[in-house]
Amino acid sequence: MSADPLSRLASLEGVPSAYAAARDGIDVVLRDRGLRRTSPETTADSLLRGAHASGVLEGSASSLVEVREGAGDEVARDAVRVSTELLGLAPALSRTPLQALARIHAVAAAGLPEEQRGRPRDEAAAERLRGIGGLLTGETSAPALLLAAVVHAELVTAAPFASHNGIVARAAERLVLVARGVDEKSLIVPEAGHLALRPAYESNLRGYAEGGPAGVHAWLLYAAEAYAAGAEASPLRRAAE
Repeated sequence: MSADPLSRLASLEGVPSAYAAARDGIDVVLRDRGLRRTSPETTADSLLRGAHASGVLEGSASSLVEVREGAGDEVARDAVRVSTELLGLAPALSRTPLQALARIHAVAAAGLPEEQRGRPRDEAAAERLRGIGGLLTGETSAPALLLAAVVHAELVTAAPFASHNGIVARAAERLVLVARGVDEKSLIVPEAGHLALRPAYESNLRGYAEGGPAGVHAWLLYAAEAYAAGAEASPLRRAAE
């Protein structure tokens, strides 16, 4: 195995330019829309918007207004619960990623029996989790956005936990962007980007799982587009409108 398993993916046709453009778009939003003036409330708003979008992608029927009022359905509440604890796990994601992922699942699945919270389904799932942990602790020259995209897709397609794998995957994706310095205050909303592009999101995840190298390539190109949409969904953009 390559010492940098992401390097090949980062050099695929169209990927370098797509991720450079996505990062530029994020940086423009963070720089030009008042990063120095942001507050904890702005971060909280971004996290709440992300929790709502992630919940909808997981099957929630709750509106953003309902989620804000604490009246969301069970899936929405699960996603919101993760969002309230997520940023505190950023240091652990880089040092002990398996513990961080287990904690995200345990928080999301608080209503399940204890033996199902934070634990992989079986040894095969545990092995996939170890591989994801290796990506998060290994040295790579790939952009942090690409790492986030791969971690997201791996968690969804491996489905290592008994439930809530999509919520875990999208939370981990956001956390990579925080931990790797792309968006330290967690002000963009990648989950909303995926929701805005939902048909492409779901079809490209299927392609990642079943489509071989072409499916992986298509997912990476899609994810760059989703990150650009997530930047547009930031509360910073909305505050400037």
